[in-house]
Amino acid sequence: MEGGERLLPKGFPKLKNDTFLRAARGEETEHTPVWCMRQAGRYLPEFRETRAAQDFFATCRSPKLCCELTLQPLRRFPLDAAIIFSDILVVPQALGMEVVMVPGKGPTFTEPLKEVEDLLKLRQKVDVTAELGYVFQAITLTRHSLEGRVPLIGFSGAPWTLMSYMIEGGGSTTMAKAKSWLYRHPEASHQLLQLLASVITDYLVGQVAAGAQALQLFESHAGHLGPEQFQDFALPYIRDIAQAVKSKLKEEALPLVPMIIFAKDAHYALRDLAHAGYEVVGLDWTIRPQEARAQTGKDVTLQGNLDPCALYAPKEKIGELVKKMLEDFGTQRYIANLGHGLYPDMSPEHVGAFVEAVHSHSRHINKHS
Repeated sequence: MEGGERLLPKGFPKLKNDTFLRAARGEETEHTPVWCMRQAGRYLPEFRETRAAQDFFATCRSPKLCCELTLQPLRRFPLDAAIIFSDILVVPQALGMEVVMVPGKGPTFTEPLKEVEDLLKLRQKVDVTAELGYVFQAITLTRHSLEGRVPLIGFSGAPWTLMSYMIEGGGSTTMAKAKSWLYRHPEASHQLLQLLASVITDYLVGQVAAGAQALQLFESHAGHLGPEQFQDFALPYIRDIAQAVKSKLKEEALPLVPMIIFAKDAHYALRDLAHAGYEVVGLDWTIRPQEARAQTGKDVTLQGNLDPCALYAPKEKIGELVKKMLEDFGTQRYIANLGHGLYPDMSPEHVGAFVEAVHSHSRHINKHS
């Protein structure tokens, strides 16, 4: 792969477990499929060992390492999907911004956007194959290496979430700098969001061309917006991306893969998100399953939403919480997941207990319903 022959995105092994894809499309499943956000993460000793001496973004640029990290949780747990190891901030990098991973602080932009004029520093036309081809290579290599075991999910950050990082220069508890742009510079904000939406669309289509079998869009910072700001600065671009991706996939005769929207803390927008063009709506842990079903209707699959901290509980308790979650959501048109990503100090054994509980309880419920 690196220094050797590059694998091509064709002749992929036949898929053996399509439960996740069937659930995403609303088809009946024998058990509820399960995967975890950040399932390839620091909670795994083998992940820490693989990443030990390597810079974070250098790891992201190595197809071989991304493939290995993606496969690690699959070797431990009978998960129903893999998600490519990468990072949402590769998109701002493709626009020409420098992002470094600072130990103890997290991702940091060396020169965040401060003034409207700074938008001129961004690449206005991005060749995603030239700038993000390493992600496509990682997807193709991983799809072959999975040997058809489970489907592979590709992903991107959504425009507002990426914009907020690009202006804040890193994480923030208030997003005050980014939000001030929405109030002070609405036109420039829309210009930036439109640019991001365009690049994200090409990036997601490129991931499908490379072998991704589903796509997730992460609007991780939705909760920092109120309903009106979300309607103006997030939802239109979330909708546009779904529409544009599907249109381009058709044009290029690529598979119309299921798409997932995960807008954390955007309870006020669930009805809109259910009609935004995505097959699956992801949920965080702060909403009741029945309420989410009532708001989203019968035509979308729901994904989520166990509190990640529930995995600190004893294994028996994890089983009880999973059983209740399955009873509340129902086992069909449903993909089990956490309401956010796994944390670095979590026990792999407890992650295993979560996965096993989803499979065993959902099979039992299906058998007796």
